[in-house]
Amino acid sequence: MKKNIAVFASGKGSNFSAIAQAVKKGVLKGSSLKLLVCDTPKAPVLGKAKKAGINILLAPRKDFPSKEAFEAGIIKHLKNSKIDLIVLAGFMRILSPSFIRAYPNRIINIHPSLLPAFKGEHGIKDAFDYGVRFTGVTVHFVDEETDHGPIILQSAVGINRQDTLKNLEARIHRAEHKLYPQAIKLFLSRRLKVNGRKVKIL
Repeated sequence: MKKNIAVFASGKGSNFSAIAQAVKKGVLKGSSLKLLVCDTPKAPVLGKAKKAGINILLAPRKDFPSKEAFEAGIIKHLKNSKIDLIVLAGFMRILSPSFIRAYPNRIINIHPSLLPAFKGEHGIKDAFDYGVRFTGVTVHFVDEETDHGPIILQSAVGINRQDTLKNLEARIHRAEHKLYPQAIKLFLSRRLKVNGRKVKIL
């Protein structure tokens, strides 16, 4: 039986496209990209999902009286769609503990740094401004703390003296597009064992 994936995104959707391509090419065998969840009516990712023939749940926060109602509406849709894995790909909202507890070890996120370094919204810029020689990309399970859950995979990206923030961002995004499908593949193959803050690849 195929595992159903929902991607949550708020913006351009480059990671959504990378995942959709991986599913289409058979890289993620045994999976179906079932749903895009988006909270931004004019997000470019919506056009990409339509072109790929993916079902869309457009759920602007302002359409709900509370965060609880917003998340409850999304969870209802996820359950109706029989979603097995939630993939956060530039979703610009922090999920509540109750939402995360509804899908334990079934929500993953990608962050543009080598966690635990440079958490937060501006991971690439923070690493660049700090002057480190290496940064990178982390795919991790989502827990109740921000950019904190058990790490699945990481990929390092060097920072060169001639780098600008723009070309560093481009290299980080290329690394994301490669690493995210790899992490999803591990999840689908049931080769990940989570023990507290540790992930073991079997």
